Amino acid sequence: MLTKEELPECPVATTVALIGSKWKLLIIRNLLQRPWRFNELKKDLEGISQKVLTDSLRSMEDDGLITRTVYPEVPPRVEYALSELGQSLKPILDSMVIWGKAYKEM
Repeated sequence: MLTKEELPECPVATTVALIGSKWKLLIIRNLLQRPWRFNELKKDLEGISQKVLTDSLRSMEDDGLITRTVYPEVPPRVEYALSELGQSLKPILDSMVIWGKAYKEM
């Protein structure tokens, strides 16, 4: 997690620093649908390693984009969901979907 002082001056660069990796964008895309468990995300995100998924989830939690809920069950159940801040990324991803579709149709 970068401190506010370490974040880039440019707002676009700040956004890219927080969500710019391929995997973070795909994790956010999934979490916009519903809360997911770790293994569900791992299966759905074909090609992601356990380490990269763990690191991405931890980083996004540290940045306040997602929440991690541990349910007191046996075995323990952990779910990841977008926080309110994470939900505020929805218009950005919606715009990316529209742009990506338009580009493919060119």
